[in-house]
Amino acid sequence: MHRATRRGNRPRRPGVAVAMTTIGIIGAGHIGSQLARAFTALGDEVVIANSRGPETLSGLIDELGPLARAATAEEAAEAGDLVVVTVPLAAYRDIPVAPLAGKIVLDTNNYYWERDGHIPELDRGEATTSGLLQAHLPESKVAKAFNHITAADITTTGSPAGTPGRRALGTASDFPEAIDTVTDLYEQLGFDTVSAGPLSESWRLERDRPAYVVRQDADELRANLAKGFRVRPQDQA
Repeated sequence: MHRATRRGNRPRRPGVAVAMTTIGIIGAGHIGSQLARAFTALGDEVVIANSRGPETLSGLIDELGPLARAATAEEAAEAGDLVVVTVPLAAYRDIPVAPLAGKIVLDTNNYYWERDGHIPELDRGEATTSGLLQAHLPESKVAKAFNHITAADITTTGSPAGTPGRRALGTASDFPEAIDTVTDLYEQLGFDTVSAGPLSESWRLERDRPAYVVRQDADELRANLAKGFRVRPQDQA
């Protein structure tokens, strides 16, 4: 992973007013655990939760060291200056609402109907996964992030700015400040950023579309976003 200076000591992008030092992570699966490794490597504090209780995360916390602690979902939501939601889509309604009011929330989710059950509005192309979370968190600022990269690649495929062919990751949000925050975070982890636009366009980054889980630079990602199809072929069957 491309290592950067501690978040509090590094330059901030225009539009990002506060240097965030604590990141809440709700969900400790492959993506959540790897993001915890990435964030603590940058010098950020991490408060991470899963559905089974803080005591089940002792091994991960021992690995991460003193910058990390386990908590309940409510506690992670409350503690985080920035909060990542990385739970199975079927569980998005379990995300605590009140502690996330006014906060930027990064949504890593993808729709796997085999796991989540069919959600008709997604099958019909009338909604997006991040849009569902935004509706559940009406006072939060949801941004799509880290959903179209495998967990291992988060800490192994970043590179310094200006590297030829530097990998790009996408985001989408209805809030410019949330896009700025994701852009800053991607930069510190070694990735360029391409915005797909508002959450209504975030489906372009989701499962089975051309931009999903392929290594691509910024120009290639823009091209793949443009080629995206609203309704997946298997959903039309």
